[in-house]
Amino acid sequence: MFDTVLVANRGEIAVRVIRTLRELGVRSVAVFSDADADARHVREADTAVRIGPAAASESYLSVDRLLDAARRSGAQAVHPGYGFLAENAAFAQACADAGLVFIGPPAAAIDLMGDKIRAKETVAAYGVPVVPGSSGSGLSDAQLAAAAREIGAPVLLKPSAGGGGKGMRLVRDLALLDDEIAAARREARASFGDDTLLVERWIDRPRHIEIQVLADGHGNVVHLGERECSLQRRHQKIIEEAPSVLLDDGTRAAMGEAAVQAARSCGYAGAGTVEFIVPGNDPSSYYFMEMNTRLQVEHPVTELITGIDLVEWQLRVAAGEQLPFSQGDIRLTGHAVEARICAEDPSRGFLPSGGTVLSLNEPSGSGVRTDSGLSLGTEVGSLYDPMLSKVIAYGPDRAAALRGLRSALASTVTLGVPTNAGFLRRLLAHPDVVSGDLDTGLVEREVDGLVDASVPDEVYAAAALLAQADLSPRPAPSRNPAELGTAGTPAREWVDPFGAASGWRLGGTPAWTVHHVRVPGHDPVTVRVRGLADDAVVQLTTPTRARLVTVTPTHLTLELDGITHKFSHATSPDGHWLGRDGDAWHVQSHDPVAANLTGAAHAGADALTAPMPGTVTVVKVTVGEEVAAGQSLLVVEAMKMEHVISAPHAGTVTELDVTPGATVAMDQVLAVVTPQEES
Repeated sequence: MFDTVLVANRGEIAVRVIRTLRELGVRSVAVFSDADADARHVREADTAVRIGPAAASESYLSVDRLLDAARRSGAQAVHPGYGFLAENAAFAQACADAGLVFIGPPAAAIDLMGDKIRAKETVAAYGVPVVPGSSGSGLSDAQLAAAAREIGAPVLLKPSAGGGGKGMRLVRDLALLDDEIAAARREARASFGDDTLLVERWIDRPRHIEIQVLADGHGNVVHLGERECSLQRRHQKIIEEAPSVLLDDGTRAAMGEAAVQAARSCGYAGAGTVEFIVPGNDPSSYYFMEMNTRLQVEHPVTELITGIDLVEWQLRVAAGEQLPFSQGDIRLTGHAVEARICAEDPSRGFLPSGGTVLSLNEPSGSGVRTDSGLSLGTEVGSLYDPMLSKVIAYGPDRAAALRGLRSALASTVTLGVPTNAGFLRRLLAHPDVVSGDLDTGLVEREVDGLVDASVPDEVYAAAALLAQADLSPRPAPSRNPAELGTAGTPAREWVDPFGAASGWRLGGTPAWTVHHVRVPGHDPVTVRVRGLADDAVVQLTTPTRARLVTVTPTHLTLELDGITHKFSHATSPDGHWLGRDGDAWHVQSHDPVAANLTGAAHAGADALTAPMPGTVTVVKVTVGEEVAAGQSLLVVEAMKMEHVISAPHAGTVTELDVTPGATVAMDQVLAVVTPQEES
C-alpha cells in the first residue's frame, strides 16, 4: 500500500477519498485553489498544497500544477475522484510518465472508452449488445442522415466525445434531420472541441441501468450488481438506487457478464461502470451505452448493499493487489437509495444558487449516510460543480430505504444556500417512484407538480414576528434553567414593558405594525402585526392569532391559528432563513419606497437582472445601441451553466452596469432596455 496519496479533486469526493485513506493509515494530500483555501477537504487532509487561482483551468484542471503538488508533497499515487481530470487519458499518462501511480484504469482504456464510436465497436466484438445505429467515425452530414433514415425515426444524435447529455438531439421528424445535425455539431464543438457525431435508435421510455465492475491487474474481473439511474433531469442523474426493481436474477447475471466482457475488451483495471439503456417493457433487451472509466457519484449505494469499499479497492488494485473474491462470493443484501443535493433553486427553474452556509445539519446514524464537502460557513460560489453532498439511505428492502431517505432529506439543512432537497423528497414520494415504474423522462413530465412554487403563510408570519420582536427592547436573558431554549441557550423573551412595538395607544384599539417582506423570486408581501411577538394577531389576508413559542440560533417554533410549525432558522445580514422538510426560504425586508423610486427611474423600461449568482462572460452590446426583441445581450455563467440575457422588446440599451469577467449577485441589475417609442 502507498504511504502518501494526492487527491486531485475537491469538495464531497475529496472528503470521501480522504476518509478511506485515513482508515487505511495512508497519508492524504489535498490540493486547493484560492477559492477553497478554507474548504472542508483541505482541513480534513493530512497536508494540503495550493495549486493556483480560483478558475478551474488554472488549478484543478492544470496537469502541471497537480504533478508539481504531488512531487512537492512526496505523493506516490494520485486519486482523481470524478469530474475534472478523472477521465483524462493525457493526465493518466502524465502521472505514469512522472513516476506516479494513477489510481484508475490505464490511459489506453480511458482513451478507448472516451470515444463512444470506438467503444461501441470494441465491446460489440466481445459479444456485448449495442444500440442499433451508425458505424464508423468521422461520418459526414449526409452519411449520418442516411444512417438515421435506415434506422427510422425516432433517432438520437450524440457527440462521440463528452457526456452529461450535452449536444444530444432527439429527432422524431426526419424532415428536420439536417437542421438537427447542424445544431448537434455546434453544441458538441462548443462543449468538447470535437463535433464528431453518431446516430442511434431512440428507445421510448427507457430505463438507465448501470453495472459496477471491479478489475485487478491479474486478469480478474467481477461485477457488483446494478444501479438504477433512471430518475434524471436534463440528462443528469438525481436519484440512484441499488438493486433495480426491474431486473430478475437471470437478467442481472446476463447484464453483469456483459459488463465484465466490456471491461475485458479494453484491458480495464480498477473500479468502473458499464451503462446500459433498457426498454422498460422488455428488460432482457438491454444495450450498451457507454463505460465510465472512474468512480461514479452513486458508488455509495453499491457499497451499502455489497459491504465493499470501492475506494479501498481502487487503492489496493492500483498498488498491485489481487482481488481476494470471485463472482460467486458477491452477495447483494438489502436496498440503498441516494439523492444528490445540489446548489440550485427549483422555484426559479433550477438555476444555480450560491451563498454562505449559515446553518447546517447533515443526517447520519442507523441506515443513513451523508457524503459531503460542506461545513458551517462554507462559501458556495459559481465556479465549480453545483453538487454539494449526497444523502444515502439503506434498508432491508426498497420501501424501507425510500422511507429512510425521505426522512433524511426532511432533516437536511443548508440554510444560506438554496438546494433541491425538498424537491427530491417530494419526488421520492411520487406514486410511480414508490411503485418502481421509472423511466428517464419521468422527472421532466412531473416536474411542475414537484416544485413547491408558493411560500407558506407561516413563513411570512414567522418573519414578521421576528421583525416585530426586533423592534422591542429585551431584558437580560433569564438564568433560570427552566426558561432555557431547546439548544440550552437562553430563550428570547418577548417582553416590552413600554409597549414600544405593541401598537398600544390611549383609549383605542392597538395599531397595526406593518412589515414589508420578500422572498427572492416572489412578489413582496405586506404582513400586519398587532401586539407582541409572543401574543399577537397577524394579518396576511385575514387576522389570525400567532405567537413565537421558541427561537434559538438554529431553530424556531411558531404557533399560527392554533397549529404549531417548526423551522430550522438562521439570521442573515438582510433578513432570516427558515427551513422545513428540505425546503428553505430567505425572507428579506422590503422597502416599497425604494422599490417605487427604482421603478420610476426605469419607467417604461425593462431592467434585466441576473437570474443567478455568477460571472458575466460575454457582453454583446453597448449603451445607446438599438436592439431587437429577443436579441442576446449578455451571457452569465455559473456552475458550468450558461444563461443568455435577451432583450425583452425592441429598444435602446440605456443602462449597462457590467463588463466581461464581472461577478454578479442574484437579482443584480445588469442592463436596462427602453422601448423604441420611448427612447
